[in-house]
Amino acid sequence: EVQLVESGGGLVQVGGSLRLSCAASGITSDDYVLGWFRQAPGKEREGVWCHSTSDGSTFYADSVKGRFFIFRDNAKNAIYLQMNRLKPEDTAVYYCAARIAPLFVGAGCPREPDYWGQGTPVTVSS
Repeated sequence: EVQLVESGGGLVQVGGSLRLSCAASGITSDDYVLGWFRQAPGKEREGVWCHSTSDGSTFYADSVKGRFFIFRDNAKNAIYLQMNRLKPEDTAVYYCAARIAPLFVGAGCPREPDYWGQGTPVTVSS
């Protein structure tokens, strides 16, 4: 069974940084997509970053390019979302998600991942 567990959310001031962690387990396929999504109050869910293992394609949302970065720890099967220069509009619940399929994600994250983590809230105060 695939499990995704996020951690690292919290309250931060504008311009500050946070690092979110996603520990993934149970993925047995070599072809899958891992991603970070977020949903702000009253807004649709947005794909922030996704990576496909099948072709190496990667997507960053325009709203976070140059501020958010991904680090991987393959030994721990973990991905980290480093969020810098945070803005109030980054306030959202952040989710780690996985889609078990060989997909190209260069144009965007898959709309319907197969698996979701429980989410971790991030609040950026001004």
